[in-house]
Amino acid sequence: MRVFLYEYTTATALPGTCRQSLKAEGWAMLSALLEDFGRVPGLEAVTLLHTDCSCQAAGVVYRTTEKQERETFCHLAYKAHFTLVIAPEFDDILLTRCRWVEDAGGRLLGSAPAAVTVAADKLALSRHLLANLIATPECRQVPDGETPADAGYPLVWKPRFGAGSQATFLVKDLNHWRQSRQARIEEGWTGEMLVQRFVSGLPASVSFLVGERQTVALLPTAQILSQDGRFRYLGGRAPLSPPLAERALRLAARAVGSLPGLQGYVGVDLVLGEAARGDADYVIEINPRMTTSYVGLRALAESNLAAGMLQAVRGERISLPRWKRAAVAFDARGNVVFESGEG
Repeated sequence: MRVFLYEYTTATALPGTCRQSLKAEGWAMLSALLEDFGRVPGLEAVTLLHTDCSCQAAGVVYRTTEKQERETFCHLAYKAHFTLVIAPEFDDILLTRCRWVEDAGGRLLGSAPAAVTVAADKLALSRHLLANLIATPECRQVPDGETPADAGYPLVWKPRFGAGSQATFLVKDLNHWRQSRQARIEEGWTGEMLVQRFVSGLPASVSFLVGERQTVALLPTAQILSQDGRFRYLGGRAPLSPPLAERALRLAARAVGSLPGLQGYVGVDLVLGEAARGDADYVIEINPRMTTSYVGLRALAESNLAAGMLQAVRGERISLPRWKRAAVAFDARGNVVFESGEG
């Protein structure tokens, strides 16, 4: 069996809208997956790197340029039994490459384009969740250059299509709104923007292995975000305490179950509020793709999560992950530190 693992930031020359931090996260996920798929008996892992990428990847490596990317990608997707696409949602990058796989006659080891279309659009996702009675802060569009008269500060101002917390701001008042707008211009971010009510609490995430036959939740994880009002992802800690984990699992499972077409590795970002019963817990996003939490979860897993991903997509019973009695902290570059227990 052959699996083609594609990671956008290492397979392309990054455009101006991409931060180098996205490449660090991308490489952390790709290198971990290449190692884990390489441990699956009878499986060959293949990847695609840009000619300028200095990363040394395990498995079979093809090199490409911008002009050759689509042709080489489609060839590898056609030849592989499965293709796993790791890419940001903005500019339809993730959606486009998922469609490339299908156009080439390949099979996705991930979510269907229809599910990616909804999850990647933060406005559409907000409406979807609310229609399914799943708690989420409502989003609404703000025309470029306009300041909402009834903003209800503090609020979150963010791209409708974005990834990696780019051009995302916690706006505290009208003056801060003007500063945030200027920062967005200086950072070169264009495109539709949304406002969303800010909800306080613990940022968390739950990842799932999703298949037609079975969905298995992985250990809920606390997210570590920057405290500068930009919500930059710095890493995470796992596992959450049992009461918080139970609340996170319950809400995230409802979100995943509400959106048809999710498959493979799926992440749900949450905010867990102060109410012990979970009355102030909210879904923020559904990520229809691999997320950086994989690097921390794989360190705690005694079984191979990549093999479980394959089982899910092939419609097999997923071998339930066994977890070490330990806690880990990990950063966005893939560095993992055991904080207690065994390692």
